[in-house]
Amino acid sequence: MKKHYDLPLIIVTAILVLIGLVMVSSSSVVLSVQQFGSPYYYFKHQFFIGFIGGGIFCYIMSKIDYRKLKKFAPLFLFMSFVMLILVFIPGIGMSFGGAQRWIKLGLSFQPSEFVKLGMILYLAAWLSKEKESVQNFTKSFIPFVAVVCAVSILLLKQPDTGTMGIIAIIAITMFFVAGGRLSHIFLFMTGLAGSLWGLIKLAPYRMNRFLVFLNPSIDPKGIGYHINQALIAIGSGGIFGMGFGHSRQKFNYLPEPIGDSIFAIIAEELGLIGGAIVLILFGIFAWRGFRIAKHAPDRFGMLLAVGITSWIIFQAVINIAAITSLMPLTGITLPFISYGSSSLVMSLGGVGILINISKH
Repeated sequence: MKKHYDLPLIIVTAILVLIGLVMVSSSSVVLSVQQFGSPYYYFKHQFFIGFIGGGIFCYIMSKIDYRKLKKFAPLFLFMSFVMLILVFIPGIGMSFGGAQRWIKLGLSFQPSEFVKLGMILYLAAWLSKEKESVQNFTKSFIPFVAVVCAVSILLLKQPDTGTMGIIAIIAITMFFVAGGRLSHIFLFMTGLAGSLWGLIKLAPYRMNRFLVFLNPSIDPKGIGYHINQALIAIGSGGIFGMGFGHSRQKFNYLPEPIGDSIFAIIAEELGLIGGAIVLILFGIFAWRGFRIAKHAPDRFGMLLAVGITSWIIFQAVINIAAITSLMPLTGITLPFISYGSSSLVMSLGGVGILINISKH
């Protein structure tokens, strides 16, 4: 019997990656010239390491039977912990902007991107047990919370609250789909909400982000600078945009124009129509990803597809909601589009697994 890959998923992913490469080339010109004397440094890095490397990883994962990954799930979790610890080892870990989130072993990469996929693989393998086992408080819920908390603590040490939140959301989504008790889920969400509020209270910069969310006009030249510049970029684009390459905010006005703020540049240059197209593409990705999960031949494949799709979609929704002032700024990137070779490689690897599940 001939095996068919999910062609719409492949096409929509390819379009999102293409949009990302084009927008990175536009939004990074000023930074590239200032930091490296070349207008296309960031674009070349994203293309040759992120796109080419990610494409190869995607192809490999699409060819390896996803069911073979199940027995390696504990190894993926172990590697996740090791890499999160390595960022704190002098000579290996790298810091930038006050954050300790990178490892340099020849090439630099961000371990938290690997951790997302590693956690999804581990949780899918573990939660693929019978529904009755998953509903057991001591045998399933307590170990589930322990694993999520252990990873979260290491991420908070970096600090990377955004990634911690994404992993927590992915984990509880997979736990719910696996048949976890609603009472356990409510307990987890209550604990998560309390922890986040405690983190906001403890760190002044997190509290500032929360205050700016409540009142974006507060201190526009200080703590409210980032979101105000993002909103100026979005508003300047109007319906049709200022034209590709014509962004004004990328000229050192908008912080992180190639990272978590890239959607604002998209809206500025391509307008409401360009932003809407990106949203529609992520909507199609969600449809195809969850459809693959629905038709997966086993619980492991179903949970794996749910986890990967939730990862991409929740991260996209949070990024876009934050940069449009619908929630506090988080600092997480827009999948497939923001600059970051580690993110693009691992995201495309996740898509490769989805493609693999789809052919079954």
